[in-house]
Amino acid sequence: MIWSILITVFGLCLFEIISSVDNAIVNAHILKTMPEKYRRIFLFWGLLFAVFVVRGLLPFFIVWIANPALSIGGVMTSVFSNDPQIKTYLDSSKPLLLLGGGVYLLFVFLAWLFLEEKKYAFLVEGFIHRQGAWFYAISSLITVAVVYFSLQINPILALAATIGISAFFITDGFKRNAEDKEKQLLSSSMSAWSKIMYLEVLDASFSIDGVIGAFAFTMSVPLIILGNGLGAFVVREFTIRGINLISKFAFLKNGAMYSIGMLGFLMIMESFGRHYPFWLAPLNTLVLLLIFLGLSFREIRESKAKLT
Repeated sequence: MIWSILITVFGLCLFEIISSVDNAIVNAHILKTMPEKYRRIFLFWGLLFAVFVVRGLLPFFIVWIANPALSIGGVMTSVFSNDPQIKTYLDSSKPLLLLGGGVYLLFVFLAWLFLEEKKYAFLVEGFIHRQGAWFYAISSLITVAVVYFSLQINPILALAATIGISAFFITDGFKRNAEDKEKQLLSSSMSAWSKIMYLEVLDASFSIDGVIGAFAFTMSVPLIILGNGLGAFVVREFTIRGINLISKFAFLKNGAMYSIGMLGFLMIMESFGRHYPFWLAPLNTLVLLLIFLGLSFREIRESKAKLT
């Protein structure tokens, strides 16, 4: 029991860290334009907000969406309850959470693969990126397929899928605006408080991937809060001390996205009745991280060799 908890928390923490790399880099760039006093305010109060408000409340909100018959207060009580009836009630909503979260994560991965500028770890990534227009066709076909198979099981399951897809397009629009907004913030005289507020909203948007992906590791909200909270704390430390080091690992973002795509696929399959061992999601995250860290180290060595 204790080993399964430790492995799950480790996987959650690791996934939160690698899925928040972009967020940490944006934060670091904007923090450099702010006075020291406001940097400290953001790094302290921002951490409290990120861990206790966003990553603390968002899992409850997601569970509540899947269990609308319960109040928010009822959800908070139920996830800490040992009542077998409550456990049965929450277990019945598991496919809804998994399918909605799974299609969200799968679309996040596909949008990165087809549309986002990146450093290519494999030649096929460059080819797929050049076919970016196909993202919309493939996304539409996936939507139709997922909704069709969901309707064969439960119409509410189909609704969960469309909620996940809608959540993707809402958050994706904000994230794609973030790069342009970052350039404005770096070159503008906007007040430090305005920048802090923007960073908090951006952090909340980026945290959605980590929280939704957490349900691939466990349905236990307390473990999700613990694992994601630890990961958020590590990311803040990287923002302060090691952001230049993180930027050197050219393929870390690739590893995060492949992990997100695989978790999304596992969640979708599990929502349709497949069952996987608890250690598969943490192992998937760890293996992909090691693979792309290895590719990044090779890139660093090759770059140094060219300079000598």
